[in-house]
Amino acid sequence: MSTLTPQQNAAPEVMVERARPFSRKNLVQTLAGGYLPLLVATLVVVLPLLWMVLSSLKQPGEIVTTDLKILPQGVNLENYRAAMTTVPFAQFFLNSLIVTTVGSTVKVVLAILTAYALVFVRFPFKNVIFVLILVALMVPPQVSILPNYILISGLGGKNTLWGIILPGLGTAFGTFLLRQHFLTLPASILEAAEIDGAGHWRRLWQVVAPVSLPSIATVALVTVVSEWNDYIWPLIITDRPETMTLPVGLTLLQNSEGNGAGWGILMAGAVLVIIPILLVFAALQRYIVAGLTQGSVTG
Repeated sequence: MSTLTPQQNAAPEVMVERARPFSRKNLVQTLAGGYLPLLVATLVVVLPLLWMVLSSLKQPGEIVTTDLKILPQGVNLENYRAAMTTVPFAQFFLNSLIVTTVGSTVKVVLAILTAYALVFVRFPFKNVIFVLILVALMVPPQVSILPNYILISGLGGKNTLWGIILPGLGTAFGTFLLRQHFLTLPASILEAAEIDGAGHWRRLWQVVAPVSLPSIATVALVTVVSEWNDYIWPLIITDRPETMTLPVGLTLLQNSEGNGAGWGILMAGAVLVIIPILLVFAALQRYIVAGLTQGSVTG
């Protein structure tokens, strides 16, 4: 019969001591390295939104004052009524909905087609085209504002919805993300579909797209958010209320009152603008981590 030495008997106790999850050292490391940065980042994001919501419920005298008042004295929904009646809010909302829906749909479809071609279709200079896409991803969008304005104005697209949509139809980010994910797909799946007689079109929409749904949903979410919140280009290409989008229309709310009351109305309008996009984000946010993780490993 074998006997255990004192060192062997003490080994489980050492392992138990090291595995204690609630020790003081582990608690300090967890708080300092995990929860504290997370709390700071959350406050940086949430506090401006919370202040905006609270300001939208305040009276004009509670906003423009030397005494800081965090909470409103009462729930004042008059700012929301004024935000929806002072300017053609319904027209702004419809314009934003059209621009976001059409622009996002076309962008996502183009990103899927381009990424599939870069991975599964053989043609000359494929790597060169991908490098050019990466270059487009690195170029700030502000650089193209003047050329786009000259082009769209020359085509008669000023103060039109298609003039807002057309310059941003290409998405280098979506193409890059989907290409990186498509590279991770097993080649056997595509080979089996090809043996069954499926062409590129069927392979894309019946094989590649279904298994890539998280990455596609991530691209769609990022695209929808950017289209809905886009401000600079719609501001430049439109100067008539009937073709303005919601972010641009808020500038009219800012100028609607000159005695300080406009700030509450402006905050109420901003809340109404972000509510739809928050709902979309809440519905699709579970795909973000999965989509970005799938597209982060190349084959």
